[in-house]
Amino acid sequence: MGVAELKTDYMSNPVDLIEQVSNNHDWAFERSAEDELTMNVAGSWSDYHISLNWRSDIEALHMACAFDLKVPEARLPEVYKLIAQINEQLWMGHFDLWTQDGILMFRHALMLNGTVATPGQCEALIGAALDACERYYQAFQYVVWAGRDAREALTGTMFETEGRA
Repeated sequence: MGVAELKTDYMSNPVDLIEQVSNNHDWAFERSAEDELTMNVAGSWSDYHISLNWRSDIEALHMACAFDLKVPEARLPEVYKLIAQINEQLWMGHFDLWTQDGILMFRHALMLNGTVATPGQCEALIGAALDACERYYQAFQYVVWAGRDAREALTGTMFETEGRA
């Protein structure tokens, strides 16, 4: 099958595909423009607000996944240390702080470079964000609300639970 034939099998605007993924998972979403979609996904620790934007000029689908945890100015230095320590462990995507609003988020982009997105790629993009947010949410809480230092917060949340009690 040629490349031209493959392109007809999937949607050329990946936001259309993201809309289908949202419907399949029963996630609430809003399509604010042809190239933008926002959704809310309930997690174990927080509700996650995911914003996806298609940039056709650079052929990239950008995703930002934020959660409701505003960082007070007094905790900024320690949160920046925690972000750096977490980002060292991530294979894809990164945590970021939107300093204007004090909002923490996970960001990642899917570069398509002349190809089209697949449902699997879109699922993986969103899944990576949700997994990272669920994994590190408590560490951010420990730093922001419990006043712990970054290393202590990260160490305290990185153990793996096995079995059942």
